[in-house]
Amino acid sequence: MRAKNLMESFKFASQGLAYSFKTQRNFRIHCLATIALLLLLLLIEFALWEFLFLLSAAFAVLITELFNTSIEKTIDLYTSKFHPLAKIAKNCAAAAVLMAAVYAFIVGLVVILPRFMGMGR
Repeated sequence: MRAKNLMESFKFASQGLAYSFKTQRNFRIHCLATIALLLLLLLIEFALWEFLFLLSAAFAVLITELFNTSIEKTIDLYTSKFHPLAKIAKNCAAAAVLMAAVYAFIVGLVVILPRFMGMGR
């Protein structure tokens, strides 16, 4: 279904977020981690570049989770039977989420850990 106007586009996007939050455990976990990060960003002063790196890494994980769900559901629409190409597509989408999560973890270590080790500002 094509959106007729901007508000309808936002409605469809919010439905996608709601669906993912309701049905995808890992998306909920990553949302909670992002909320925890946002609270940390409010409590501790970070340089603008640190703030942006942390937030970008967290949102990269959420975005890849949404793409992962899209790919999985599209494949499920096409077939419920096992197919090696469907497995590859689903595994690659999951790998993209894993890579984004590893990147977010590394960014967190580089930016946040020195603060707690007494090496930061």
